[in-house]
Amino acid sequence: MKRSAFLFFKGLGLIFAILCGIGTAVLGWYDGADWMNIVTFSLAVTGLILWGWYHFSVRWINEELKQNIFTKFPKDEKPVEDEIEENFFFKNIKEHKWKTVAFLGIILIFIFVSFIADGFFSGRTLVSFLIFLGFVIFMGVISRYIKGTKSVFIGISVLIGLFIIGSLTIPGFLTLLNMKSMLVFAAFLGLATVGQTFVALLGGLDLSIPFVIGSVNVALMSLISKGVPPWLACLAVLLLGALIGLVNGILSFRLQGQALILTLGVGFFVKGGVQILVALGTFSAGTVFGVVPPWMTNLASMNGKTIGLPIPPVIIIWIVASILIIIGLRLTKWGRHLYALGGSRLSSSRLSISEKGYWIGAYVISGFFAALTGALLLGWSGGGFVGAGDIYLFTTLAAVVIGGTSLLGGYGGYGLSVIGVLILQIITTVLIGWGLSWEAQQFILGLLIIPMVALYARSPHIRSQI
Repeated sequence: MKRSAFLFFKGLGLIFAILCGIGTAVLGWYDGADWMNIVTFSLAVTGLILWGWYHFSVRWINEELKQNIFTKFPKDEKPVEDEIEENFFFKNIKEHKWKTVAFLGIILIFIFVSFIADGFFSGRTLVSFLIFLGFVIFMGVISRYIKGTKSVFIGISVLIGLFIIGSLTIPGFLTLLNMKSMLVFAAFLGLATVGQTFVALLGGLDLSIPFVIGSVNVALMSLISKGVPPWLACLAVLLLGALIGLVNGILSFRLQGQALILTLGVGFFVKGGVQILVALGTFSAGTVFGVVPPWMTNLASMNGKTIGLPIPPVIIIWIVASILIIIGLRLTKWGRHLYALGGSRLSSSRLSISEKGYWIGAYVISGFFAALTGALLLGWSGGGFVGAGDIYLFTTLAAVVIGGTSLLGGYGGYGLSVIGVLILQIITTVLIGWGLSWEAQQFILGLLIIPMVALYARSPHIRSQI
């Protein structure tokens, strides 16, 4: 370790410890604690962080350092006269420019929210934010020593960090009702993201997903209202979703490179066609009211129960589907061929892997799970609405990319998409809990996604796949 690095890490730890000590004092004063307790706990926090910083950061980086954290740099190191030592701070800024941008962006978001949200800024939120920043720095240091897949580590770190700041700043965040609510909405997004993940692993995209969700939602309600048995209506719309996926797969395979626009066109076609059919003999095609069967309501409602347990079945459906998909992608021949095809089509063709079959199959899966999401959303809302899938237009893509799956194909998986789904859901819950308007939520969500994509989407360069 060079002298500049040693001094930098010592100073960083000292500054962070002092800030946490001050934050502890502010939080104690805010809660009306005794001044003796405030001083004692503030000093204890400062000392503990200094000790931890030395043992888990400075000494970890250079195991040969045996000095105390307050000692000077070892004198027995001989400086190299011919080498001009680059400033350690600016060197790390250059090497980790995206991480630096993300870190500064988080600080700017906190300042922005403090100005636009009434009553947001307080001693508690300030201390919570400092704890969150400390966690981000700590995980950033640890990530340098992770030898495995960093996308998983970084994604889990982001989840933990968001969970920490949500639980510290939002009353009731840790309640059972809020946890259940987040998991229900995450389940809807997670099921919609299944198909997008499969398609992305092959280097494709499917923008028909939100239109299939909305069309199935209103079509299912219309069929049930016309007297079709609910189980038969569900089977019909699921087959419809798979059929739409088949059309997407065949057309996009023939028109290579045009999957984005083609699936968008198919989505508009399906949405308009379903509206025309549903509108026959009625005044409105956008919304269809009726009586949803109790078993469908139980599947997706907040009060739904699974075998008598107060757990909405849609959460169980998502968990089981996730486990099966992750196992299928990692441990089956079909999954290995899918990764091989996404990584290199030329190599896969020489191994006699059917590119057409896997491509079409991925889009069929995408259409099926989009239809399943639309059907489950009917049980949650209680009425068919053709715009029910609009919010999933880009959130499925965002979940896939934030999780770490490459849109170029061949890298990632549904396990990473699950992480991306949970990240988006917790971000949304935190922004709502802060009392921000819809416009402010969209602004901050977009501001967060940009650096998160740069940090967490470890996509191989396209040249590595040629």
